[in-house]
Amino acid sequence: MSRRPYALKTGGSKLNDADNAGVDESLHDRDFTGGGILALPDEYRGSTGNKRLDAQLNEIVSEWSCDDSCNSLVREMIITALKIGADNTGQGDMKLINRAMKEMREANEMFKPYRNHRKVVCYGSARTHSHLPSYRSAVTFAAKMRDKGWMAITGAGDGIMGGAQLGAGREHSFGLNIDLPFEQSANETIRDDEKLVTFNYFFTRKLSFVKEGDAFVLFPGGFGTMDEGFEILTLIQTGKAAIQPIILLDEPGGTYWKSFERFIKEHLLAGELISPEDMSLFTVTDSVEDAVDQVLRFYTNFHSYRFCRDRMSIRMHHELHDDAVDEINKRFSDLLVSGEFKKGGPLIPEQTEKGLEELPRLICRPHRNRFGRWRELIDYINVAKLADTVSADVKAS
Repeated sequence: MSRRPYALKTGGSKLNDADNAGVDESLHDRDFTGGGILALPDEYRGSTGNKRLDAQLNEIVSEWSCDDSCNSLVREMIITALKIGADNTGQGDMKLINRAMKEMREANEMFKPYRNHRKVVCYGSARTHSHLPSYRSAVTFAAKMRDKGWMAITGAGDGIMGGAQLGAGREHSFGLNIDLPFEQSANETIRDDEKLVTFNYFFTRKLSFVKEGDAFVLFPGGFGTMDEGFEILTLIQTGKAAIQPIILLDEPGGTYWKSFERFIKEHLLAGELISPEDMSLFTVTDSVEDAVDQVLRFYTNFHSYRFCRDRMSIRMHHELHDDAVDEINKRFSDLLVSGEFKKGGPLIPEQTEKGLEELPRLICRPHRNRFGRWRELIDYINVAKLADTVSADVKAS
């Protein structure tokens, strides 16, 4: 993997203050799993089996410039690395693990200054020519999202990826390139930018897409696009990734994704290989304006959610009216193990998440399945009646 040293160029990749409409300070400590990562233990649990060596590691980590809250995790990672070496699994496995970890670190370093910016991932073919309608749709979509304050993440190649990069612009986009023996090189817009990373492994690259994206828009593409689309659908369907907008965007009048949807209905749904509510996990459209609206509408009032053991906290920008909560309990009681949806404050595990303390919440005891049905709940929250205490201007918007 390669990346230029991180430094913002004059006139290069730094966002202007006017570009901050898509900034949300509460996104600082992202957990793309909806609480699964933050729920992992952060206390020191591992040991080398050698008390003297453990003490030396504690001293080294304490002297290193680590955040105090991460010291235990750093120690455990070092111990894991030592144990991998002691396992004598072979140089090939060691190289793979070492390189994967380096790639993840470099990607995290790149995204860190922009952690609070909403980002849309744009997938699509590298082979699409610039005169084709789907390319023009990619340019237009990314430009419209940029105008709403969002940044774009692409695979950094040409074709659809290059179109989305062009539409978003160098300053408002990231490139996650892949080192291939053919075809893939960074497009002209993002080439040599500080927000470009080149990966050796697809799995670390795809992790970065999923971890950093707030919405996923798929344009027509080949095996790679299908792979990326099915992956994010599977992750959300199984609860391994938090629910986010997935838009399948055809060219105007196009049938690429309409044919895909028909296949899903005729074979997967009809064969009972997926559930009816799984169809709510994605939207098919051939309108750029509709795709933009779908992404923005998802975050109209809904902010995020987190599972905290047997309970779930649904965070919103604005408090719901009591009548809306009553309606949610009527429509979506099937999602609960017991009890009902109730207004509440942060649950104990949430109290370490900065910037979320003041957000109104719905608290419940959920079934952790049927995520298409949870998506339907989120859609309702975004159109539900707001509390009387919410300003008239917010309600009007």
